[in-house]
Amino acid sequence: MTIETQPPIVLHRCKAVLEQTGLKRSSLYKLILNGEFPSPVKITAKAVAWPSNEINAWVVNRILVRKSAAREGGSA
Repeated sequence: MTIETQPPIVLHRCKAVLEQTGLKRSSLYKLILNGEFPSPVKITAKAVAWPSNEINAWVVNRILVRKSAAREGGSA
């Protein structure tokens, strides 16, 4: 019997998201507007954050897109 544990979901503020993804702030918000990046969660009246599992999934997806494009002979 295998018990899988998942890391806790942490909320990351914008600075941490930018550091993790390598994006600039303007690019991050353009991707959100285009539906290509997870929308933030409102945590207070003036603050937003992103769930770590959604950011990690986006990063993994970018890696998979790159690998898929490499197999097809294209560029990501």
